[in-house]
Amino acid sequence: MASGDPAATRLKKKKRFRRRLRSRIILSFVLLGFGLTAMFAFATNWTRTRVESQLVEDVMNRNIEKAAQQFELDPANPQFGLDQVRAFVYTPDKFESVRIKRPEWYELKDGIVFVTNEGDTSIPFDYYMLAVRKTPNAWFFLAYDMTQSARSEAKFNRALYLSVLVFTLFSLLVGWWAASRVMSPVSELALRIKRSGRSAQAEALAAHFPDDEVGQLAEALDDYAERLTNVVQRDREFNADVSHELRTPLAVIKGAVELLLSRPNLEDKTRNRLLRIERAEQQCTDLISALLLLSRSERGHGATDIAKLSEQLLEAHRAQLGGKALALSVEGARGLVVDAPEAAVAVALGNLIGNAVKYTTEGEVVVRLHDHSVEVIDSGPGLSAEDAAKLFERGYRGTHAGHSQGGGIGLSIVRRLCELYGWDVRVKPGETRGVVATLTFSRAAAG
Repeated sequence: MASGDPAATRLKKKKRFRRRLRSRIILSFVLLGFGLTAMFAFATNWTRTRVESQLVEDVMNRNIEKAAQQFELDPANPQFGLDQVRAFVYTPDKFESVRIKRPEWYELKDGIVFVTNEGDTSIPFDYYMLAVRKTPNAWFFLAYDMTQSARSEAKFNRALYLSVLVFTLFSLLVGWWAASRVMSPVSELALRIKRSGRSAQAEALAAHFPDDEVGQLAEALDDYAERLTNVVQRDREFNADVSHELRTPLAVIKGAVELLLSRPNLEDKTRNRLLRIERAEQQCTDLISALLLLSRSERGHGATDIAKLSEQLLEAHRAQLGGKALALSVEGARGLVVDAPEAAVAVALGNLIGNAVKYTTEGEVVVRLHDHSVEVIDSGPGLSAEDAAKLFERGYRGTHAGHSQGGGIGLSIVRRLCELYGWDVRVKPGETRGVVATLTFSRAAAG
């Protein structure tokens, strides 16, 4: 199979970053659970804080009113204390002492503010609400202890945070369970589709699922599989009929050529033409056999000697060189045998050799044999990066094709044969010039 396919690379990256449907369902449950719990916790905390503040303000307003009334009744006793409350009353002659002792109180306007105690030992509260009322006759300050309330609020917030975490984990479990229930029929459908793909006839899927969304999908897949099976069957029948009909005239041509070649005193020019017709007939027969295998997606078997086949292919091209100063040779150790029909290997290797001979005007074309592969090395004009990326695409013709004959499907057939048999084909520029095409056979196929 040709390497460096940009479309295949993009598809792999897209699949890599795409989340599975099961994961998306679980993530949705987790986000929903976290979002609802967090909003409920925020609303609860806000409501608690607002209600508590309102209650404290009501208590402080009532107490500061009582402090003002007590001052009117007994001006000689301006300070008094209640449970969790400290009241301070300053007459005009003590206003300046407020500025010195408690400057933060001095600037306050009438109202209620939250204060953090920063070392004032006269007030035994760490946190307190301070109610302020300033009149020309007296300034009233009422401190309400909020220390215990602040601690309770901290504990309450920790409980809320823990609740958010617990309910988020619970949402994860519910999402996991729901995703398993939702995806179970989809996974079963996918498994049945995989199993049905192993046979020529598609298995009916809709009967195994209820009449829901998955059942409707299974029914649609059954309909699609039936139509696709009919198309494939018609295509196979057509290919078999065409193959049979083409083999008949080719057999007639082969018989006639053999009969003519058996005549004595045959002119060399006529013999060469007949040999060329014979080679063309053999190429057509091999191509028909290879295309029939591709149409059926069937791996034929055989024991093809790569060295012997290479010699035959080079000999066929040697007779067609014309005036080219081109040397054709086979190098490497013999003994590579491939488990495949000779026709399939001849089409794959023949296309690589044919391209090398076609685009090399002078120099050499070498077929080099290895343990599990064969290289076709030429000294032609080389290969551009664009050609290397698109060379095995159907209908693509390289930049050096010019006005040469061909529809650009030869290497496309090679790629399809490699996909069928598990081989690998690669084309790259040579070290100095030319092109190196490598056909690698699987170890199971190469003996």
